[in-house]
Amino acid sequence: MKYDVIVIGGGPAGMFSAIIAARNNMHVLLLERNERLGKKLLITGKGRCNVTNDCTAREVLENTPRNGRFLYSAMENFPPQSIKDFLQSEGCALKTERGNRVFPVSDKSQSVLDCLKKALRAGGVTVVTDRATKLLVKEGRIAGVQSKTDRYEADCVVLATGGKSYPATGSTGDGYFMAQEVGHTIIPQEGSLVPLVAVGDDCGDMQGLSLRNVAAKLIDSKGKLLYKDFGELLFTHFGISGPIALSASAHLKGQGCKMLIDLKPALDAQKLQDRLMRDLEQYRNRTMENALTDLLPRSMIPVVLRKAEVPAELQANSLKKEQRRAIIDLLKAFPVEIAGKRPVEEAIITSGGIKVSEIDPKTMESKLVRGLFFAGEIIDCDAYTGGFNLQIAWATAYAVGLNVKTAIDKNSTML
Repeated sequence: MKYDVIVIGGGPAGMFSAIIAARNNMHVLLLERNERLGKKLLITGKGRCNVTNDCTAREVLENTPRNGRFLYSAMENFPPQSIKDFLQSEGCALKTERGNRVFPVSDKSQSVLDCLKKALRAGGVTVVTDRATKLLVKEGRIAGVQSKTDRYEADCVVLATGGKSYPATGSTGDGYFMAQEVGHTIIPQEGSLVPLVAVGDDCGDMQGLSLRNVAAKLIDSKGKLLYKDFGELLFTHFGISGPIALSASAHLKGQGCKMLIDLKPALDAQKLQDRLMRDLEQYRNRTMENALTDLLPRSMIPVVLRKAEVPAELQANSLKKEQRRAIIDLLKAFPVEIAGKRPVEEAIITSGGIKVSEIDPKTMESKLVRGLFFAGEIIDCDAYTGGFNLQIAWATAYAVGLNVKTAIDKNSTML
């Protein structure tokens, strides 16, 4: 059987592309290698699914450090309010939380998946469990898809196979290989929104410590500011995780980067000194290890004292001025030297993918192969945490769904 459109990949971008195409009277086949659709969607947002960010299209682009400008047209045509309207019209009630993050009221990703599956059925989309292995191209135009078990003909094919993060969900980079075979340039992949590996043992000594309301700066070896943020951090056995670290990973450039953490951003150096002096007076007969318990988390005190070269057993009333200054400096700029990122397999999102200059930004159609489209994480665009990456998936998928019919009509007039 020949289809108008074949969508490869049953994640959010693939499902939504299929839904919009079907609503435009296209005969659509959705190929998914897993037995279930939306396997990765179910684990997003820690199982709650941060579907988008309640902001403007422009703000989404401002939170997309990699190739955000490429997404301008797609995001303007399908901003966050549009996916909210779609999901709520399909029966998925939504709520907005801190940071304008949008979640289903149920706090379950399954609610979002149920909406998408319902819309697929309503649109008459055929869903087949099969693994696509090759794009079929004839005279510079898509002709169909070869799978492990069959051959499918179509006028348009959508690659929405995701990236390389969470390979257990099926994101193993199949789409990159298929696109490369037909001439597309693939930007090397690495993790984005991924924890950072630190040099030394400091972070490991504070493993499990979560910091809230801290300010952080990521700087390179020359002292240039790469990224700054305010929020939460988590120390792990290998380095740092949490929202700040994940977003900072999108800006990490090679070796020699350092994160400086302001543990007391609400206090300037003078006020912090006054606070420290009060604590030292109050606990003047205690050791330094016990004199800082009101100022710092218990597991962080030995690390701060070690870095300040202050003996833990030193009595508070014996602390010298230069030692006090060293402690204050650390509280305002606690350094973590970054060795690199955790593997892409542990990343929330993949950085890299199909080179954007080879894709029409208005339609998401390939500039190299007529009838080939791209949607979602396979494109070399990635954003910060907070629902922005799923919004990219919805917006690019919508552009695809709208424009496959135009591509088919254009091809018909050429024949």
